[in-house]
Amino acid sequence: MHLIGFLIMGAIVGWLAGKIMSGHGYGIIWDIVLGIVGSFLGGFIFSLIFGTAPTGLVISFIVALIGAIVLVAIVHMIRREPMRAA
Repeated sequence: MHLIGFLIMGAIVGWLAGKIMSGHGYGIIWDIVLGIVGSFLGGFIFSLIFGTAPTGLVISFIVALIGAIVLVAIVHMIRREPMRAA
């Protein structure tokens, strides 16, 4: 996927991860930043585990979402915020 695609998908994934993990997010800018970094992190870890980059829109979206959720969870632990109750 091209860089512009990663940025757009990262913005969407960041917003969604912020809503999933905390219910309110960190604000639109920080959600986008966490989403972009998380999508790159998820893609990198996926390529390390499976030896290939994620292909296809759906798989790339899922990998990016998982990466962003993991990154948001790490930020929650660093900032010592409570996780969202189920």
